[in-house]
Amino acid sequence: MAEAKQPLRGKRVAFLASDGVEDIEYTQSRAAAEQAGAEAHLISIRSGEIQSMNHDINPANRYPVDRTVDQANPADYDALVLPGGTVNPDRLRMNPAAMNFVKAFFQQAKPVAAICHGPWSLVETGLVKGRTVTSYPSLRTDILNAGGTWVDQPVQVDNGLVTSRRPSDLPAFCAKLVEEFAEGTHARQTANA
Repeated sequence: MAEAKQPLRGKRVAFLASDGVEDIEYTQSRAAAEQAGAEAHLISIRSGEIQSMNHDINPANRYPVDRTVDQANPADYDALVLPGGTVNPDRLRMNPAAMNFVKAFFQQAKPVAAICHGPWSLVETGLVKGRTVTSYPSLRTDILNAGGTWVDQPVQVDNGLVTSRRPSDLPAFCAKLVEEFAEGTHARQTANA
């Protein structure tokens, strides 16, 4: 019975975020992973703390960074979460080490979950090509231009890739995140990686 309640027991999940991350998207997805038994680590582009935001403009909380992308090894993690906010993924996609970190999860066929503007990292790395994803609506054209198919759904799953649109979709996003992470590797993740 304990396994059913904690399907992620023994798994390590990386949360890649920087200053500007949308607070609720980080905290609720992390809480879902931890409640399911996962060990969660905050990975960022610099050490110290990151500043989260509410609605992109109001400072929320500060969170300690566990490792930088230069210190973290994707092989040490079973899954990756890319929370949104507008500023956070925009900073990440300008950092080559962060984008290599994201690519490594796909190369290793590991599940990935991205919400709101989080899929910008997937666009930047070319990982949406041939995939069906959702995101905050303003990313629609970016996703289409990168060769992906965009859908307006609360949550979309494409062979180990979980995507969602906005904070109001967090219940569906978190449930699918746990489900896909519990399934483990997905061979299709390596396409375009």
